[in-house]
Amino acid sequence: MLRVVLTGSIATGKSTVLARFAELGFPTYSADEAVHELYAGEAAALVETLFPGTVSQGVVDRKALSAAIAAEPERISELEEVIHPLVREKAIDFMDKAEAEGNRLAIVEIPLFFETGAKYSIDKAVTTYCDPQIQRQRVLARPGMSNEKLDFILSRQLTQDEKRARADYTIDTSGTMDDTMARTDAVIEALRKEAAQ
Repeated sequence: MLRVVLTGSIATGKSTVLARFAELGFPTYSADEAVHELYAGEAAALVETLFPGTVSQGVVDRKALSAAIAAEPERISELEEVIHPLVREKAIDFMDKAEAEGNRLAIVEIPLFFETGAKYSIDKAVTTYCDPQIQRQRVLARPGMSNEKLDFILSRQLTQDEKRARADYTIDTSGTMDDTMARTDAVIEALRKEAAQ
């Protein structure tokens, strides 16, 4: 089975592209969804130990956690050391299950794959990207987002150019939704051919 990772910087269209794979019947997995599940389950106690007062009724309060990290941004790596291995475990389980079910191709969306993904066994990497001005507009339209917050997020990620250089396939999402879908479909077709070999 061809194991594909979808990655890219914040607000470069990863969710849109992942949804297209799912729509076409491929098994998909989202690290962001996995984090939501972990925050409502096995990771809650670990997060509370690291950042007391961020868990309410057994579920991580993401606003409280964001506030705690904003107060001590250097501690985000402590959180990542707890969460990333759990997310990776879930992703590997997902791919193993997809392969056991006879799928030719499965895709996992891991936003920080190039930064943290050395322990994944992946065959192909797809990176979304867009014009940096468009990226900034998209991010700043999100509730609770500021220029400072965005700059901090971007400072912890490889640049879009670096991610593109490391990817097997790239999808530019700067244009219209139709443009993005056409580019996505072209990449899916290429991956489908690789998976069939």
